[in-house]
Amino acid sequence: MASFNEETAMREPKKRERPTVLESEDSGIGLCGWLLVAFSILLMLATLPISVWMCIKIVKEYERAIIFRLGRILRGGAKGPGLFFILPCTDSFINVDMRTITFDIPPQEVLTKDSVTVSVDGVVYYRVQNATLAVANITNADAATRLLAQTTLRNVLGTKNLAEILSDREEIAHSMQSTLDDATDDWGIKVERVEIKDVKLPLQLQRAMAAEAEASREARAKVIAAEGEMNASRALKEASLVIAESPSALQLRYLQTLNTIAAEKNSTIIFPLPLEMMQGFMKH
Repeated sequence: MASFNEETAMREPKKRERPTVLESEDSGIGLCGWLLVAFSILLMLATLPISVWMCIKIVKEYERAIIFRLGRILRGGAKGPGLFFILPCTDSFINVDMRTITFDIPPQEVLTKDSVTVSVDGVVYYRVQNATLAVANITNADAATRLLAQTTLRNVLGTKNLAEILSDREEIAHSMQSTLDDATDDWGIKVERVEIKDVKLPLQLQRAMAAEAEASREARAKVIAAEGEMNASRALKEASLVIAESPSALQLRYLQTLNTIAAEKNSTIIFPLPLEMMQGFMKH
């Protein structure tokens, strides 16, 4: 328990180091740095008003500008939207797009927990939440997020069965979103949404699943037919008991059957005769 607390205490300062460095990056440029800044200001004043067009920059509503002065990020973080001012020779800036970006995860061949190979693809929606971290902490936030999404998709699906992948897409997408969001937090990236687009199964597996589903449907159909025959036999048994109580009921049923046959305009009508009558004719 003590070792776990020590490891946690050692990790916490590492998480706090990065924002502290970013906040103090504009300090400590040294005497030479201040001389270069002063020279840049004098050069700007000497070339007025031409230098104004080089010093004033504009960023759009959906963009933010990260200004570097002698290689260090200026205090205050990202600038914009609107106008901002830079010094010639000593300042440079990078524009960061703050709009939501979408990209498709290429189809990934994944081996599921029950040893079935499936091809799964998806789509990720993310945006830059902190422009300063997106520029200072990673070389290419977009490429890194794309690669991380592919590996996360493989890792998450590797712990699921085929049935879970086919039925629990929302849960898998939510798990991927939380994992990606935690991993890209240090990059200033906010993963807004993850969706699983398609799950492609091998052709042989599709045929096997189709045969299994067809067999299951046929089994249910046979059970339903058997239940219908059982219910019909019970109804016939109850009808025979009712007819047995009244001999005239059988004659009425016979006449009703003849009426039904005659209504269909059949050319042949079969009259049932009792066996006792036939035996009488055979004796004669």
